[in-house]
Amino acid sequence: MSQDLIIATGLGKAYPGRLATDAPTVALEGFDLRVAEHEVACIVGPSGCGKTTLLNMIAGFEKPSAGQLTVRGVPVTGPSPERSVVFQQPALFPWLTVWDNVIMGPKLRGAEPAALHEKARQVLDSVGLAGFNDHYPYQLSGGMRQRVQIARVLVASPDVILMDEPFGALDAQTRVVMHEVVLKVWAEYKPTLFFITHDVEEALILADRIYVMTRRPGRIKATIEVPFPRPRNYTLIGDPAFAALRAQVVGMLREEWQA
Repeated sequence: MSQDLIIATGLGKAYPGRLATDAPTVALEGFDLRVAEHEVACIVGPSGCGKTTLLNMIAGFEKPSAGQLTVRGVPVTGPSPERSVVFQQPALFPWLTVWDNVIMGPKLRGAEPAALHEKARQVLDSVGLAGFNDHYPYQLSGGMRQRVQIARVLVASPDVILMDEPFGALDAQTRVVMHEVVLKVWAEYKPTLFFITHDVEEALILADRIYVMTRRPGRIKATIEVPFPRPRNYTLIGDPAFAALRAQVVGMLREEWQA
């Protein structure tokens, strides 16, 4: 059995008011979370419930106001190459080629060139970008730019890949393609993935476990073990069990939206 990689216990985050007399805004409160190594875990919840705040704390961009957060048993105190982020908007350097964007991080950290180049070729092939090494970001579609982001984090072999609504800005057809890319990448590399989405269908197709959050202050409303075996593909959406579980999760979210 895989060990827990990310552990949050009693996690809380409050932001001070604009004025000294203003009450703080509590984004998260009493939040407990466990993500196992090689697991794909997903957070869904109403807008403003603290999903991105949680991801930013795991990434090390923000610090908790309460509780404890560890990755591989080590408290998170700041950003680290062991926790890589795939953002909603591709964060690529426009003056660098696909190849240079992908290898830049490990190259700057002194990675051995031959091994790095071999790994970069492998991951570019895995995400469907073989032959695009010399292209610049402006020459790529939105989906292809997201593939570059995924390749860039894979080549660094981080402990965990964090994804903040990575396909939210893509059209429906491209999202389906990107789901299949993620399924393929996970099957090949078995990374630990922790991602945020508003798309319940996306969560059920990709995740092993779904955490449903309450409205702010964000807490865990329910933890759902996704029962569908891997490997998965898009024929899964025609399964009556898939439709039933989707309805269950949407029902939980509607309770929070209407509260």
